[in-house]
Amino acid sequence: MIKVYVPRDSAARSVGADEVASAIARLPGVQVVRNGSRGLLWLEPMVEVETAQGRIAYGPVTAADIASLSASGFLSGAAHALRLGNIEDHPYLKNQERLTFARCGITDPVSVADYVAHDGFEGLRKALGLSGAAAVAEVTESGLRGRGGAGFPTGIKWKTVHDAVADQKYICCNADEGDSGTFADRMVMEGDPLMLIEGMTIAGIAVGATRGYVYIRSEYPDAIATMKEAIDAAQTAGWLGANLQSSGKSFHLEVRRGAGAYICGEETAMLESLEGRRGMVRPKPPIPALAGLFGKPTVINNVLSFAAIPYILAKGGAAYKNYGMGRSRGTLPFQLAGNIKQGGLVEKAFGVTLRQLVEDFGGGTFTGRPLHAIQVGGPLGSYIPSSQLDLPMDYEAFAAAGAMVGHGGLVVFDDSVDMAAQARFAMEFCAVESCGKCTPCRIGSTRGVEVIDKIVAGQNREANLELLSDLCQTMTDGSLCAMGGLTPMPVMSAVKHFPEDFDKPAQMAAE
Repeated sequence: MIKVYVPRDSAARSVGADEVASAIARLPGVQVVRNGSRGLLWLEPMVEVETAQGRIAYGPVTAADIASLSASGFLSGAAHALRLGNIEDHPYLKNQERLTFARCGITDPVSVADYVAHDGFEGLRKALGLSGAAAVAEVTESGLRGRGGAGFPTGIKWKTVHDAVADQKYICCNADEGDSGTFADRMVMEGDPLMLIEGMTIAGIAVGATRGYVYIRSEYPDAIATMKEAIDAAQTAGWLGANLQSSGKSFHLEVRRGAGAYICGEETAMLESLEGRRGMVRPKPPIPALAGLFGKPTVINNVLSFAAIPYILAKGGAAYKNYGMGRSRGTLPFQLAGNIKQGGLVEKAFGVTLRQLVEDFGGGTFTGRPLHAIQVGGPLGSYIPSSQLDLPMDYEAFAAAGAMVGHGGLVVFDDSVDMAAQARFAMEFCAVESCGKCTPCRIGSTRGVEVIDKIVAGQNREANLELLSDLCQTMTDGSLCAMGGLTPMPVMSAVKHFPEDFDKPAQMAAE
């Protein structure tokens, strides 16, 4: 039987991967494997054929292409207009450092045997033979910082929970990936869910937690279904549940579905939701590491943070730390979206520049017009002008530039964008998604929309610009969480870097 790989990733399915898989399955002598996506999303659905020369890829393929592909002999890797060659040699993949995404797109996501054959559960095997303190020490040594956006050192968080005394501890994975331009969490859960399971289980063993929850946004039905299937497979194989691999240690994992609230991406609002209440931000202290889920010590990390853990335990914290720069260690899966020619996922060590990501990997704008701005870090991230394309992806470098790396999502805009409209959108987004608990966020965002409208309309422009600045400072200093605290970042970055877009009457007069 000839193995042909067709992604089950929802991005590929949205452009016809299921129909392509069905058409290929009707060919004689073929076994169709539904793998994850490699992350070359502009080439999806991408079909890979297992040959003696490696996996030969074709894409983007439609169901209507199968007849001509079959006639050309694609099952033996023959030439065709859609042939991409050995996918491992594709420059988009070849120039990455894939640690977290090493298996994604290669294996059957829910096959434990396939996962183990590709070095899966090596980190958990090692963790089962270590003390909790030793496992935490490896994570600390790696320099891993929270990949959800805050960048807090993971080892410190784990040590706090490890050292806490309690009759029950929890591991919570924040998979409420709501930031614009981000899809790496979804790709992990749909393409390599056993890696997330392994990372969370290692966390449980390390800090003494026996129960875990994956909180997934309701907009990700494929991820929810795949995670549940993978959890069942891991339990059957003895990698989850009681007495893990006869070690005497236990860890139980469940999926919980979110209800479509952006604010539940904030860790304490997520805890409220997990406990059955409306997602509302909790004041701190106490911190979740000491009093989290149901008042118990809780490790909360996002998908990419937990997904980095198996490599760290298997290869050692020092090996992971060898990648990156300064205090930004390891790799981050950057997600290229918006007005970009080659959208997809690029895993690189910290230090890669925006220019390298957008031009070398992304191929520039989709429209071919000049690149004007990039929003990095989701809807609460700064708009970075084209003049700063050589800024390295590094937590400290971005902070010095008044920006944030966040979850690694990049949304690209060409020179047709109205940056005043983008600033208004940031305030409007905050007004809609705010949990409403604190006044600066709830009222400030609503007033922010009104002030921006007045500025654009030319009403007391200078006075209202000053008012907008004061309002943003109040939101930054007075908001209970990052929802209101970071909304000023995209607003003020737009004002700073693109002031001409806030002076429409003057532009009209000049014309």
